[in-house]
Amino acid sequence: MRKKYLIGAVLILCALFLAKWVVFNTYPLKYDKLISRYAKEYNIDPYLVAAVIKAESNFKSRAVSHKNAIGLMQITDSTAKWIAQKMGMKDYTIASLNEEETNIKMGCWYLNNLNEEFHDVNLVLAAYNAGRGNVNNWLKDEKYSKNGVTLHKIPFRETQRYVRKIERNYKIYKLLYKNRLK
Repeated sequence: MRKKYLIGAVLILCALFLAKWVVFNTYPLKYDKLISRYAKEYNIDPYLVAAVIKAESNFKSRAVSHKNAIGLMQITDSTAKWIAQKMGMKDYTIASLNEEETNIKMGCWYLNNLNEEFHDVNLVLAAYNAGRGNVNNWLKDEKYSKNGVTLHKIPFRETQRYVRKIERNYKIYKLLYKNRLK
């Protein structure tokens, strides 16, 4: 009888460790020092940055999308050129987007820039995904915004999913890595 309890306890412990391993591998956290540094510098919640990176590239620094968005935060060259000009980065090249530090720095700056314009995390995320021009157009359209400040409906299904995915990722990262990002 004791042997069965021991085997059962060992199996339960193995299952718990396996579950923990699966969760932490499904929601990895890399570059936490860079995320913390630039999130703080640009006044962005570091868990939001981690959630965006998870959704955009799954923490793969060499990721390239079908729209040629590059790096951890999936920034297009045209957006990166604009960001680099606004930030006063004289040495920007498209290859810079593959550098983890540059990509996170530019992505955090851009999230902050969108936040200064929209003052709402859902609008910021919608603009990060669909473009600020689209979000501004939606805010002017009564089909999507009753007050011109918030959206009651996002017309692009991809952007709806994106915003929900980031919200989910954010909650999970905050739970899993509670005190790791500052």
